[in-house]
Amino acid sequence: MKIEPTPRSAEAQTAQPLIFVIDDEPEICTLVANTLTSYGFRTRIFHSGQDAFSALASELPALLIIDLGLPDIDGMALIERVREKTSLPILVLSARSHASDRVIGLELGADDYVCKPFDPREIVARTRSLLRRAQPSTNETSRPKRTAVFSGWRFEPESHLLQAPDDTESFLSTGEASLLLALLSAPRRVLSRDQLLEFSGNDDSMDRSIDVRISRIRKKLTSKQTGALIRTVYGSGYMLTSDVTWVS
Repeated sequence: MKIEPTPRSAEAQTAQPLIFVIDDEPEICTLVANTLTSYGFRTRIFHSGQDAFSALASELPALLIIDLGLPDIDGMALIERVREKTSLPILVLSARSHASDRVIGLELGADDYVCKPFDPREIVARTRSLLRRAQPSTNETSRPKRTAVFSGWRFEPESHLLQAPDDTESFLSTGEASLLLALLSAPRRVLSRDQLLEFSGNDDSMDRSIDVRISRIRKKLTSKQTGALIRTVYGSGYMLTSDVTWVS
């Protein structure tokens, strides 16, 4: 099944963004959906991962909220499948509170992680934060679409599409795309964590997971034709080791 990554969806552009709530517990789904609805969002509820994934073929939401303990497919596997097809923001909502679960979720492409039990208002706040990061700024939308070309790679910031030298394509999460764009905007310069956070809008979820996301970007920027493109400068930050050309 092919899912078009851009435009994200007509729903994402309306005053009432559509949110997919994917959880096998009806009470949790109702609580999350009702809370989001009261804050101006629209929701669709799914109790299985496959039903939600199939629905993406006909309707793209602005964001997905995914529980990890689904009855038909592990939530981690669902995140991976979604991320292979699209860059839609993903918020994990799970009873798995171990740090390793959070790290794995982010490594697979989730944008944020909330543990159960939770304050429903926190879901609203994090949803809004992720949607703000996923939405291009006014200045960005007024500019011609540009693609970064570096060491045989191509990256489209608007769609989050990353193309390898061998033409293999993958999609970055919102957080990954923000970090890569920051590095591409300052090639061969060391960027500190604070600078990366500032570029990404000082988002709290980003602060907790920069290292994980940098590691995931590195894995995606792996090919036989190019060496390590992101260097860790210990005590200082990260640096893109390639020159970058921007093309329309």
